[in-house]
Amino acid sequence: MIPIEHYLIISSVMFFAGIYGFLTRKNLLALLISVELILNSVEINFSVFNRYLYPERMEGMFFSLFGIAISAAETAIAIAIIINVYRTMQNIDVRHIDVMKH
Repeated sequence: MIPIEHYLIISSVMFFAGIYGFLTRKNLLALLISVELILNSVEINFSVFNRYLYPERMEGMFFSLFGIAISAAETAIAIAIIINVYRTMQNIDVRHIDVMKH
């Protein structure tokens, strides 16, 4: 059996890579990928803590499945918004989105 620390290290690396990507990237698609990394790390934590703390229950797995469904819906909506921004501005750089205010 793999120790819980290994899962938590992988989840922490994914989480902080997502935070770093979200804070440093200027491309909307890169920001979306960073948010997905953060959400996936949380879903790993749900599954791992469920497995190690309550192995007879399935709440953590259900939370993970619900999180995956929410991530899929969020990704579809975000990609639709990104496509609309690209059609309007011919660019998906975050620094140029404030032009749409005018």
